[in-house]
Amino acid sequence: MFFILSKVLYFFLAPANWIMIGLIMMLLIKSRSMRKKIRIVLLLIAVLFSNPFIYRTISMWWQPAPAHLPAGTQYSVGILLGGMSMYDARDTGYFGNNADRFIQAANLYHSGQIRKVLISGGTGSLLSNEPTEARFLLKELLRNGVKKEDIIVEADSRNTFENALFSKKILDSLQLKQPFVVITSAQHMPRSMMVFRHAGFINPVAYPCDYKVIDARFSPEDAIITDVKLLKDWQYLIKEFIGVMAYRITGKL
Repeated sequence: MFFILSKVLYFFLAPANWIMIGLIMMLLIKSRSMRKKIRIVLLLIAVLFSNPFIYRTISMWWQPAPAHLPAGTQYSVGILLGGMSMYDARDTGYFGNNADRFIQAANLYHSGQIRKVLISGGTGSLLSNEPTEARFLLKELLRNGVKKEDIIVEADSRNTFENALFSKKILDSLQLKQPFVVITSAQHMPRSMMVFRHAGFINPVAYPCDYKVIDARFSPEDAIITDVKLLKDWQYLIKEFIGVMAYRITGKL
């Protein structure tokens, strides 16, 4: 039920969808004063959530700084969280916007900083019966030169809570030495670390990647221009904020 509800509510987390809902309300509501108030609210949403400076400031506050594992340090396992690929109608897998997770996991393996890669990713699809993400990532890791015996597959999880829960069960059964490295997108890392610690991981090591915002030099244009694309980008960041609150309310944190 929690998984289904989270998928349904995800639609309402995008400012672009707030604007669409507001426009529909304006067509249905007869009161002029109410329509005027809705127009003002929609204007504020459009201005605030399309401003690069605001988005960059909030993102930089939320996401952790880049991690640099000490030279010569080696960890038994790097846990690669899914959410970076997709399947087409013919069940052919493709990398998506978050593919830097895969790149950094492969880099850590080939540099010898992690000895094994645990892929954690089932299917996040609510309706379609598509293959698990782990199946695609397993194939791609093998193509990248990662040895089959160094790959651990967890293909049942559908969200971050299950990523941690199911990965913990597998790693406990293998009796591998902690701490483990958690590899995921920078904006997703704060919630992931909370969940993994709650699941019983001892001092998990965060390795954030796939940065949507970097500590670039400030440009005055960022404070005055608008970027319509951010109306969609905010959805992911808001999902992380709401996710932390939802997990705390439901006892997952």
